[in-house]
Amino acid sequence: MTQKPAHPSVSPAFSQPRIKSFALALCAAAVLSACAEQSQSTKSTQTTHPAQTTQSAGQATPGANQKPPAPAQTTPPAATQGQTFEEEIVPQRYANNANVDTFINDMVARYDFNSDALHALFSTVSYSATAVKLVTPSPTPSAKNWRVYQARFLDTVRINAGVRFWRANQATLQRAADEFGVPPEVIVGIIGVETIYGRYMGNFRVLDALTTLAFDYPDTANRADRMATFRKNLEDYLVWTRDQQVDPSSVLGSYTGAIGIPQFLPSSIAQYAVDYEGNHHIDLRNSPADAIGSVANYLKQNGWEPGRPVVWNIASDPGSQGIAQAAADGKPEPHLPLAQLLRSGLALNEPNVDLATEGGTPVTVVDLPTPGRATEYKLGLKNFYVLTRYNRSFFYALAVYQLGQRVKAQMIATGGAQSAQRQ
Repeated sequence: MTQKPAHPSVSPAFSQPRIKSFALALCAAAVLSACAEQSQSTKSTQTTHPAQTTQSAGQATPGANQKPPAPAQTTPPAATQGQTFEEEIVPQRYANNANVDTFINDMVARYDFNSDALHALFSTVSYSATAVKLVTPSPTPSAKNWRVYQARFLDTVRINAGVRFWRANQATLQRAADEFGVPPEVIVGIIGVETIYGRYMGNFRVLDALTTLAFDYPDTANRADRMATFRKNLEDYLVWTRDQQVDPSSVLGSYTGAIGIPQFLPSSIAQYAVDYEGNHHIDLRNSPADAIGSVANYLKQNGWEPGRPVVWNIASDPGSQGIAQAAADGKPEPHLPLAQLLRSGLALNEPNVDLATEGGTPVTVVDLPTPGRATEYKLGLKNFYVLTRYNRSFFYALAVYQLGQRVKAQMIATGGAQSAQRQ
């Protein structure tokens, strides 16, 4: 089992016992922090990474889906590995804040938090201008480009890292496949797209990001819904860190507050995260086993169908492509009976599919536009839809599937895993 680093302890959850010393410690930290920030520059640097762009490019993250699934959301400016942003730091913005005070009162009433401790904690929170910038829609959004997106996530770096991850965690991946019915390559595909197997998990303080977006979300059409979503995630985050005895000020993640190897938002942690190491502690940042089990559980709970395909290929003849174009409506849920499309003249490029028995299978047409090229089309089945529950983007779901397939093929080619051949 993976050896986990010691976690900073937090007072038993901000509850009444031992609260006086904890509150005093937090107050002292707040004073020191404020003094330090005032004596230094009011700028700091945050670094973004591929995992964060995944969310913005595609839309959601687990938890961001149950929250408000995201693709109907905005697409922030793309960030690339190593890109930095100069961020304005506004210390103590959330101290003596009426909206935060109302939130604190609710946390006290519903979860028995200590009011003084929460006020002390929020006095240490800084406004994250970078998080606001990254969730603000671009005034001139770029055209969708499947080929560019695909090349970014199906690169040699991710494939090779995926092989190493699979080899290092082969037994755990197979255990998850047996228990949850989700193939190893699908779990490997998600973790590879999200964070390159834990390489880029975010360096934003989650408490800052969630608080900023819960109370200062930018002025967009869906602002009220998004603020409600982030307040729910902030609520779940505080409960989770209390119950896991983790310092809420110490956790780092993405600019939307997604955490760890699989980039779960706190609401997804509450619903789907599992202790797959069996040590009575859920650690998505340091435990590949917990990440693997949690991803598999997430997909199972959202309806993954063991042994079923993710997509079917459509024949390349003009007639089939024209029918696919007409039927593409952007809906991720499978809602068109295959037989209906076949009667219209669409043909599959799937010699092993029994059309007689699959006629009633519901599908959706997945469109993959690339400027300057003919749009590509595929048929998405229930398992494709389940992948969009992790991140509601056709590009994301297909990139996850294809990355997993590439890693699996490399594993088989190099004799690296019996589990790859068993699936």
